[in-house]
Amino acid sequence: MPRLKYASVLRVVVILGLFCLWVQIMLSASNGVIDRDGDELMNLNDTSEQVLALVPPELHKYLTVHYKNITVNSTERANAKNVSDIRRAIQRYNEAQTIYNEDIFGPVQNDTIIIAIQVHTRLTYLRHLIVSLAQARDIDKTLLVFSHDYYDEEINSLVRSIDFTKVMQIFYPYSIQTHPNEFPGVDPNDCPRDVRLEQAIKLKCNNAHHPDLHGHYREAKYTQTKHHWWWKANRIFNQLQCTAGHTGMVVFLEEDHYVAEDFIHMLHLLRSTADRSCPHCEILCLGTYLKTYQYHTNGDKRKQLSLSYIQQVRAANEERRRKMQDMQWNYQVYPYLYSSNQKVEITPWHSSMHNMGMVFNRTVWKNIMELQEQFCAYDDYNWDYSLLHLSQNRPKRDKFKVILCKGPRVFHIGECGIHHKKSNCNASTVISKVQKLLQNAKSYMYPSRVSAIVSAGGAKHNKKLTKGNGGWGDIRDQELCTNMTKVDRQMRKYIYVA
Repeated sequence: MPRLKYASVLRVVVILGLFCLWVQIMLSASNGVIDRDGDELMNLNDTSEQVLALVPPELHKYLTVHYKNITVNSTERANAKNVSDIRRAIQRYNEAQTIYNEDIFGPVQNDTIIIAIQVHTRLTYLRHLIVSLAQARDIDKTLLVFSHDYYDEEINSLVRSIDFTKVMQIFYPYSIQTHPNEFPGVDPNDCPRDVRLEQAIKLKCNNAHHPDLHGHYREAKYTQTKHHWWWKANRIFNQLQCTAGHTGMVVFLEEDHYVAEDFIHMLHLLRSTADRSCPHCEILCLGTYLKTYQYHTNGDKRKQLSLSYIQQVRAANEERRRKMQDMQWNYQVYPYLYSSNQKVEITPWHSSMHNMGMVFNRTVWKNIMELQEQFCAYDDYNWDYSLLHLSQNRPKRDKFKVILCKGPRVFHIGECGIHHKKSNCNASTVISKVQKLLQNAKSYMYPSRVSAIVSAGGAKHNKKLTKGNGGWGDIRDQELCTNMTKVDRQMRKYIYVA
């Protein structure tokens, strides 16, 4: 009898052990899917027929997907390449400063509109941005500058296949990809993000004495975005031969933006309105965030009262399920945004509201450069919040003023990226919403004039930043940022050897 009891207990223990092992395997597999790089998951999505139907057939070539790299994530792709070869290629392209299609569309003039596009690895979004640019009126009079922090031949081929305007590529040379085991990438001796100061000092890890304001240590994938933006702006205004005398407007876009066909028309309209109504407006803005969550209610509550308890529970569950499906980007064509009498707003510039489709010229850049130390020393890994800090602390000067479209001409289509990781990153869902919005608003595009309204901004806009978001406490990041402003000087600490 005791033997039988022991055998039963042993059987139960073995079964429980196997069950726990199965649960652990399933969780690991699930986490593997959830933790997959957001860029990779997004790039697995084909462009839907619904989206293609609204794209002119001659532009489908920019949406052609090549499957050679989708089986591995971005980290594995970087390690599979020869870093020395990538460094040499980047140096060669940056020195050449080649402008593609210049023989067709003519040289860059001092008043040519420059469209600077910051590119990482989200190829699907980039394809759709290019398609939207291709459909814009007067795009052939611009220069597209694609600024990359990841060297990839498929991305390069896509960019160099553009045939509707002048194109240049610049490559951020201090990326994680080109410095995989050293700063500005991840050095093996870097302090772990969440290690305490006392423990970091004992470990003698890099920058142990300088955590950020929240007590954390640097994460290269986050600091790179601010470095890249700052390098790109310095490169365009201070270092390219074709922009040496440039006095025109520079439009700042990102790979997951999408433009309306009349965005250049609106840019000129904003500029002329600013000259007339707001000469002190330094920044123009073509994008406005219209992210809304729509919750539709079903019916008359009086009818619900007549339902049984079980029916009410079922109805509530169905409503909750439907709401979760609807909790996606929902763009609406608000009548007062797109109409015969379109409005632009003059207001204090705020980073989280006016960082999309932002436009300024060399005069504003010089104002920024006067306070470059504030930008580089501010403990915030976001370039836009660093600019906001700079704006709010200009000696004897007001904050930056912006004039923006109430009806946006630049949209954010990025469901996934550095800050947002989802397992269902479907680019087509969001893109189709933007396409439909623009189709519905088509009759109101290219307005002949706009009405300017002046706004003091809300409490959020005028709230003084007391401290940053952190992530920028490492002295090395601050030095690298500062060194980028030194024109015609090699960065002796961080320059790579070709």
